[in-house]
Amino acid sequence: MLINEQGALLAKQYLMTAGRPLEAVKQGLKALQTEWGNKVEILGAATTGSGRFLVGDFVGADIIKNEITAQAKAAAAIDPEVDTIIEIGGQDSKFIRLENGAIIDFEMNKVCAAGTGSFLEEQADSLGISIYEQFANIALSAQHPAPLGERCTVFMKSDLVHYQQKGLIQARFSGRSLLCHCL
Repeated sequence: MLINEQGALLAKQYLMTAGRPLEAVKQGLKALQTEWGNKVEILGAATTGSGRFLVGDFVGADIIKNEITAQAKAAAAIDPEVDTIIEIGGQDSKFIRLENGAIIDFEMNKVCAAGTGSFLEEQADSLGISIYEQFANIALSAQHPAPLGERCTVFMKSDLVHYQQKGLIQARFSGRSLLCHCL
């Protein structure tokens, strides 16, 4: 992200790391350089996320924060009355409770990657739908979501295959077959 001194967003890059965070950072910085060139003066840099120390060292970050702290600060800046954050990341998911902008509790999944962005993206791909454009709309419109496993992607994937084998309702979406649990 590129923000000005008032905190307004000027530009952003959202890239998958594909297990190579420094390459993704280089690609993002190159895109920002192409777009902004010498129109900006970089006054500072900050990193967050699971690769924050590696990337922070690479870019010479002035600030390195964990994502729970970063998300709480950002949410409170957007809405000072926010009290709950649910974040589905690529490798973990988080539930954060705030009180007056301060973190009072948080939980992260600890067992495996069930319910994380990478798992959801993999499932969307296997169903032939876009994680970016269709997945959320379909999920939010389900009247009776299928009860998948809650703790492990192996069990969740097994449940998904089981439901598909049972033919538990195949709906049509943009010409593709899609599993829906509609009782």
